[in-house]
Amino acid sequence: MIDARVLNSDLHPPYSGSFGEPHFKSFGFGPPRAYLSGVPHFRDAEFRGEFPFASITFVDDTFPGKVTMTAFNPFIPLNDKDSSLPAAFFEIQVENTSNEPLDYTVVSCIGNINGRTIGYNEFTQCGQVKGIRMGCRGVEPADVRYGELTIATDEQDISYQEYWYRGSWFDDLEMYWSDLNTPGKFKNRTYKNEKPGHTVGSGNEVDMCMLAVHFSLKPGGHKKVRFVLTWYYPNCYNYWKQQNQEQSCCGCQTSRKAQWKNYYSRLFEDSFDCAVYALQNWDRLYKDTMCFKEALFSSTLPPVVINAISANISILKTPTCLRLEDGSFYGFEGCHCDSGCCEGSCTHVWNYAYALPFLFPKLERSMRELEYRYNLGEDGSMSFRLQLPLGSKRWDFRPCVDGQFGGVLKVYREWKVSGDTEWLRKLWPSVKKSIEYAWAETNKDRWNPERTGVLTGRQHHTLDMELFGPNSWLTGFYLAALKAGAEMADYLGEKDTAREYLDIFHRGKKWVDSNLFNGEYYYHLIDLNDKSILEQFDEGKSDTLVGGTTMDTYWNEEKGEIKYQVGEGCLVDQVLAQWHANLIGLGEIFDPALVRKAVYSVYKNNFKRMRDVFNPCRVFSLNDERGVVICSYPEGRRRPAVPVPYAQETMNGFEYQIAAHLIQEGFVKEGLEIVEAIRSRYDGYKRNPWNEFECGSNYARSMASYSLLLAFSGFMFDMVKGVIGFNPVIGGDNFRVFWSLDSGWGIFEKSGDKIELKVLYGYLDLKELCLPFMKGRDVKSVLLEDVPVTYRKDGGNIKFSDVVRIGKEQKIMII
Repeated sequence: MIDARVLNSDLHPPYSGSFGEPHFKSFGFGPPRAYLSGVPHFRDAEFRGEFPFASITFVDDTFPGKVTMTAFNPFIPLNDKDSSLPAAFFEIQVENTSNEPLDYTVVSCIGNINGRTIGYNEFTQCGQVKGIRMGCRGVEPADVRYGELTIATDEQDISYQEYWYRGSWFDDLEMYWSDLNTPGKFKNRTYKNEKPGHTVGSGNEVDMCMLAVHFSLKPGGHKKVRFVLTWYYPNCYNYWKQQNQEQSCCGCQTSRKAQWKNYYSRLFEDSFDCAVYALQNWDRLYKDTMCFKEALFSSTLPPVVINAISANISILKTPTCLRLEDGSFYGFEGCHCDSGCCEGSCTHVWNYAYALPFLFPKLERSMRELEYRYNLGEDGSMSFRLQLPLGSKRWDFRPCVDGQFGGVLKVYREWKVSGDTEWLRKLWPSVKKSIEYAWAETNKDRWNPERTGVLTGRQHHTLDMELFGPNSWLTGFYLAALKAGAEMADYLGEKDTAREYLDIFHRGKKWVDSNLFNGEYYYHLIDLNDKSILEQFDEGKSDTLVGGTTMDTYWNEEKGEIKYQVGEGCLVDQVLAQWHANLIGLGEIFDPALVRKAVYSVYKNNFKRMRDVFNPCRVFSLNDERGVVICSYPEGRRRPAVPVPYAQETMNGFEYQIAAHLIQEGFVKEGLEIVEAIRSRYDGYKRNPWNEFECGSNYARSMASYSLLLAFSGFMFDMVKGVIGFNPVIGGDNFRVFWSLDSGWGIFEKSGDKIELKVLYGYLDLKELCLPFMKGRDVKSVLLEDVPVTYRKDGGNIKFSDVVRIGKEQKIMII
């Protein structure tokens, strides 16, 4: 008896079909055939997702075996090569649950997406690795259409078909199912000697192939079978700009000229080469990826926090991200269904993304290098969208305040994460120029010409318009950039520059704390009825993202007021700069007591049940879901007729930053409420748990969730000085958390009277361990493995006589 099943469970309703498909395949024609819902399958499936692993157990009492599939792609912090493999890894485990020996066959089928016109399927073998390579013929290697796929295994008892049967109607699946239900191995089928596209149809049909593994199991026995799916499409071009597409005279697209190569093309010759690497290195790749996953998920943070962190680091594996030819990292803001969304490693959006700088710091540094090389103008102005291919003309829209000064904070952060002062020294002239653009004569938006430390001019920002006049949100970025710039200048020997920056910083900080706090929160100081504020910046030509002159865009003639301003509103990002400063060790930007009141005011005023909110914008939460709106106007505060854009939206990245900031300020319960509200929206039923969207899917700003790990653990770092530290806000004497820096990553744990800092990957050179919770507590000994380390205790700090190197799988222990 033969029992054949596809690895599917029952299809969930509705069953009427899909919208947006071609006629006879769309709504009103039932589920798409590609779902295989009409083919025998398992009754149910149990899914467990802990990124970067997904496990599906297929459930059906009538099938003589337990089947589980585990899928992953290598995700190993600091190992950017192996974490960039163009490969999907599948491990299918089969257990014989019957009382007699059984023969099993596990089959992987895939179609050649190149189509029959140019595609071909070919069995290939190298040593123990066997697979089918789906290539293309007649396409130049430089053409962006050039590429291939491979499905491969390292199992030895296999059979295969290079081609499914070619025919009309449903012949291909009919014949495949007949072959699958015929005892014995598959017999190969090939169409190599026939012309492509010979069957009825357009000639662009997809040719399927299959690779089968055969084995026998005794009762209770089990076996794991490995498959990898690899791809190799080496050529890339700026497909999101129409002018970069070559067209025929009839207007149809005939070819696309390659403008650069994908990074992985420098690692492998073709898709089969990658498959060989993947299978030969499977055990190591699996072990290191699992080590990271277990380290993260073993953290004693609230489960919803680990959920938020792990779900959003998956963004780094989506089309939101690219690696350019030299390995440099590039990101869209999110992605459409068929393209990236909002180009250019947008600086003000990626400001929020805290996963990459700690998990893959080398890649984050490459973003800074590209920004300051290609986005910086002669006068220090910076474009906030990097144009591809590299070397293209700079984007000519006005500089963005939070993007430009956020770049300074990120340079500071990357310096502290890596301890690489030579890297900083190379970038410093550009960073300095970008800071001083605030008062440059060429700055038409006149941010701070008098060097008061307070931005008063026209200020573009991440909400896609401009604020006019003093506000804590954008001035905070300026102040933080001045303070970070002063420290970097001082370290590099530019004492006068450091003093100047600090003088401006102190003036600005004092003014903001004295003039922009209304007793509850920081606000935006502007006379909404003063038309002259706009007139001084109006040049009589289109100069806004939405088109039109400044006056046309911003002046509400009917209400006699300026549009798109915060005014007296309570803005979610009003002290965003302090969140950044807390995370990167920069210290105080605003008065700490006022900051604490401000973040709580955001929780009190902006965290809402959405059923009660009027929202004319994009709907990211609705009905009884809760979320933090961008800007609220508490009772008694003036609300502009047309407030700052997106005021009523709830955007995940903004919400994560205020949640983390609340936790930093001691409002742990309130911060957790917000995190729980976000993740309840992405519960797997209402929305995909691994796709937090904003302007497109897999939105980069949601990687602000990684800051929760830093906030809960009180993580401190300064690799320039060789310092790492922890000050957990939860857990008492029992706390465990994952950490990562430029040279290594691992686990920090305190349990009773014992503290351990363990390196699981790489190494860590340490001069000082900062543990504020240890102040006033005795230390009996410090051991590196079993070897005593010479140290002295200074309050809550453990200072070592010499640099201590903690190697892979080593730990330093404090008793």
